[in-house]
Amino acid sequence: MHPDLSPHLHTEECNFIIRAFRSCQDQHGILKYVGYCDPLFSEVQKCLRKERINRRIENIENDKMKMREYRARLAKGEA
Repeated sequence: MHPDLSPHLHTEECNFIIRAFRSCQDQHGILKYVGYCDPLFSEVQKCLRKERINRRIENIENDKMKMREYRARLAKGEA
């Protein structure tokens, strides 16, 4: 199972791969059920995983920055 594949949620790199995957599925009717588009699906999964990891790292950094700001305000007595 993969997340929502709406274009506004992903990078242009992933959107390109997603469009290619959907195009493959549309063009190759019954073949999609026997694995014809599986290599593209694997690429979609890799790209989505990379996005998720980058988003997680970014969120951790943002949380650290917010905590530093909070502790600085707390030390000043402004909390």
